[in-house]
Amino acid sequence: MDFLRDLAPDAGPVYQQIAEHLRAAIDSGRLEPGARVPGENDLIKRYGVARVTAREALGVLRNSGLVETVPKVGTFVRRFQPVYRYGSRRLRTERWTSGGTIQTAELGGRAHTTEVLFVGATAADERLSSLLEIRPGASVLRRSRRYRVEGKPVQLATSHLPGEIADGTPIAEPDPGPGGVYGRLREMGLSPERWVEELAVRMPTPEESRLLDLPTGNPVVTITRVAFTADDRPIEINDMTFDGTAYVFVYDLIND
Repeated sequence: MDFLRDLAPDAGPVYQQIAEHLRAAIDSGRLEPGARVPGENDLIKRYGVARVTAREALGVLRNSGLVETVPKVGTFVRRFQPVYRYGSRRLRTERWTSGGTIQTAELGGRAHTTEVLFVGATAADERLSSLLEIRPGASVLRRSRRYRVEGKPVQLATSHLPGEIADGTPIAEPDPGPGGVYGRLREMGLSPERWVEELAVRMPTPEESRLLDLPTGNPVVTITRVAFTADDRPIEINDMTFDGTAYVFVYDLIND
């Protein structure tokens, strides 16, 4: 444990200092993915602290998504590598007109699955009617999914489309076919050409924590994306919730 530094007087709570020492070892690669992290007994011996202090230090790392604990085995540096989500590049037309999905193109060869949680009709509330520019109470099609990467749940997504567009079409099926929903919209002459995304960070709801298998204190990133046709007709709203430790969000900035 030569990568652990000594505690510094007046440098903040002891448990936070210990957590930062471990974080620095992880960030520098001295503790590699899958490596065992010093446990409570190791930290008690190294720093001469109480068990509750050692536990709090490890809790900071766990809540940051840096480590994972296997009961009765130990704590290890997290093996899961973050997904890089390219906000504008991922929506280029060739990504979904080739018959694949945006997720497939984005993840490359990483194993991933999509679970359909719900597909069905619902009524537009005030928010949906405003964003989709339809009357309140109008029929909308809801599509809710959960995405896993290498077995880990990383994202929830719920799309809403006007019922007059989607009802009775392959979009209303659990599997809308090659190219996904956007592929079907393109075939209908309603190809998405412009998107607006609103990103925020918050703590998850109990249901989100359950579906994403999040530890206590793990934040989520939410993105609401509205898709528009070439004539600026809003045709889809997608509310996405991401495990905040599983993604890196990248956006291209262009000087107009």
